[in-house]
Amino acid sequence: MSSMSNNQTKILLESGTNEIEIMEFTISGEIFGINIAKVREIMMAQKVKAMPNSHSVVEGVFKPRDEIITVIDLGKYLNLPEFDRNGHDIFIVTHFNNLSFAFHVESVVGIDRVSWQAIKKPDKVIYGGEEGVATGIAEYQGRLITILDFEKIIAEISPESSIQVESVETLGTRKEMDKTILIAEDSMLLAKLIIESLHKAGYKNIIKTDNGQEAWDYLVEAKESGDPIKAHIDCIVSDIEMPLMDGHRLTKLIKEDSVLKEIPVVLFSSLISEEMRIKGKQLGADEQISKPEIANLVSIIDRLTAN
Repeated sequence: MSSMSNNQTKILLESGTNEIEIMEFTISGEIFGINIAKVREIMMAQKVKAMPNSHSVVEGVFKPRDEIITVIDLGKYLNLPEFDRNGHDIFIVTHFNNLSFAFHVESVVGIDRVSWQAIKKPDKVIYGGEEGVATGIAEYQGRLITILDFEKIIAEISPESSIQVESVETLGTRKEMDKTILIAEDSMLLAKLIIESLHKAGYKNIIKTDNGQEAWDYLVEAKESGDPIKAHIDCIVSDIEMPLMDGHRLTKLIKEDSVLKEIPVVLFSSLISEEMRIKGKQLGADEQISKPEIANLVSIIDRLTAN
C-alpha cells in the first residue's frame, strides 16, 4: 500500500506554475493518466465484495481500513479488452468531490510533470466524441497519454454525486440578475450543468470558455477595450484542471494585473482540499468551493457581485 509522499504534496503547493503531475497507468497495454492531486494512494488489487443491482462497471466494494470504497473496473468502462489479472494489477484509490473511489487498472508506470500547455483537447472521435471521457492528450518523452475525465466517469456511474441543478431551488424565489459571469470549464458535461444551474438562479449573462487560456484571452481583450472592466465581467468561476492553462495560473495572472484584479475569482473544482485551499489563497482566489456544491456556489456569486 502506497500513500502520496510529502514531496508530492509540496509539488501541489507550488504556485501558478501551470504544470500538472500526471500518474501514468496502463489498461490492456494502453497508456492513461490521472492528475496526481486526485490520487490518495495506490495498492495491489484486493478481493472485493460484489454488490447486487450495482452499475455494470462496479466490481464491488472493499474496506482497506475504516472506510468502505467502491471499486470501478476502468477497462470495462472504457470497453477495452480484458487484461490479465495476474496478482500484480492495481487499485488507484482516488479522492475528489469529497468522495473516494478505487479504479482497477493493469499497472502504474510512474509520475510525470507536464505543462498544461502541452496538453491538448482530444479529437472529437476519441473516447466518445465532444462529451467523451478523455479530457486531454499529453505528450511526454514520445508517449501519448490519455488523461481521463474521472468526474464524468463518476457522474455517469453515480449521477447523484454530480451537480444537482434542482438544488438551486433550496435558495428560494430568485429574480433575474444583470451580472455577467465568466465560466472557465473544460468538461462539456459539467459546464452544461453549471450554466443550467446559474440560469435557474437568475444569472442569464454567461460567457463560457473551455480553459484558462481562452478565459485569459477574453479578459485581456475586455481590458484593452478601454471600458471599465465591470462592464464586461462581474465574476469569474474557474475549474482548476484545464488544458493549455489551469485555473491556478489564470487566478495568478488575474490577481497580478492592476485592472483585472478587482474581478472576484471563484475556484470551483473537484480538487479542493486543505492543501489546495492554501495554494488558491496564496494566488489570490476570492473563494474556493468543491464540486458539486452548486447551490453554495450560487450563494457565493450572489455575495461577491452584490455591490
